[in-house]
Amino acid sequence: MKYIGAHVSILGGVDKAVIRAHDIKATAFALFTKNQRQWHATQLSEKIIHAFKNACKKYGFSSSQILPHISFLINLGHPDKQVLEKSRAAFLNEMQRAEQLGLTLLNFHPGSHLQKIDQQTCLKRISESINIVLNKTNHVTAVIENTAGQGSNIGFRFEHLAKIIENVEDQSRIGVCIDTCHTFASGYDLRTEQDCIKTFSEFNEIIDFKYLRGMHLNDTKSTLGGRIDRHHSLGQGNIGKIAFNWIMKNPRFDNIPLILETINPCIWTNEIKWLKSQCLN
Repeated sequence: MKYIGAHVSILGGVDKAVIRAHDIKATAFALFTKNQRQWHATQLSEKIIHAFKNACKKYGFSSSQILPHISFLINLGHPDKQVLEKSRAAFLNEMQRAEQLGLTLLNFHPGSHLQKIDQQTCLKRISESINIVLNKTNHVTAVIENTAGQGSNIGFRFEHLAKIIENVEDQSRIGVCIDTCHTFASGYDLRTEQDCIKTFSEFNEIIDFKYLRGMHLNDTKSTLGGRIDRHHSLGQGNIGKIAFNWIMKNPRFDNIPLILETINPCIWTNEIKWLKSQCLN
């Protein structure tokens, strides 16, 4: 079964995200569990936790259909020790918030070397960061998102993600989220069915499909290999619709959150409806 949705707002409380997902006829959703522009957050109250869990039960969302995302401020491979420790503390807090809400996945961007340390050292720091936080938490899987490779961000090659996973001690709690915009921008073609087969065969060989725990379905304004992170609505960018049709028909993408982060929330309902229709054709 395909779980399809979008990254919805938590304005008014995290429980409101569940209602917004239901309103756009989603069967999955993503959310921030706090203001993603701030390091610190107000502790989740029992009232909010209860409201979130009740809303999920009411509208039929299990934890396997929800892909929360951490703050973009966090850099688990930061070259500066003080900022690295701050990022690790914030990541731990995000994992604990996910646990409190009864969630089992937590999506994050791997990090950036900021041109101050080499790529391999940065990758090692990211794995160390994950190990530290996994050792202090339970149940939640850390889900690394591939990047477009913009600036000094790493994680834009499948090999980067594989290296991070290789150095994680508890590999039962590590996974990957593939963003189609980032994938294309980093140089993996998705414009034809054969391109999709080739790209995801590489993914399977280098990382393994068993680690795929979610996807972000976005078209892109970036050119192939342009390493610019610019999302677009489905079928309106340089990927086109073939890739999304292929993903919907492929059972390897069943039972994971498939999340829109496309640029026009006003048409998310239509995009979700179209994606669902591709499963039936």
